[in-house]
Amino acid sequence: MNKEILNEVVDLTHELLKTPTCCQELKDVANEWLNAIGSENEKVMTEKYVAELKEDIMPIENLIAFADSKVGQDYFGEKTAKDIVVHSKEIQAQGAQYCDCPACAIVEKILKKCGEIK
Repeated sequence: MNKEILNEVVDLTHELLKTPTCCQELKDVANEWLNAIGSENEKVMTEKYVAELKEDIMPIENLIAFADSKVGQDYFGEKTAKDIVVHSKEIQAQGAQYCDCPACAIVEKILKKCGEIK
């Protein structure tokens, strides 16, 4: 990763760590990656970080299915789950491939910077 992209990904990672929708596992790996920059472990940790980002970004169809399920309604609450389904279908119709919560939006930007998604 060139220096300019690295700096952009570092900045995005700091933003990601501040989002309320970022899970703890991703926060842990993100911090490990940040601490590895410039070390002999940077390449390995970059691979681990990108893998975790790919694992944690929520495809829009998965979010719709989850929010529309009984488990999703129990998790979010019935009204919020229905609102999520409506919103998710709207953004999906506009071409969104992923959830647009703060964490997923930043993860998508990072993965694009790293050339992992188009």
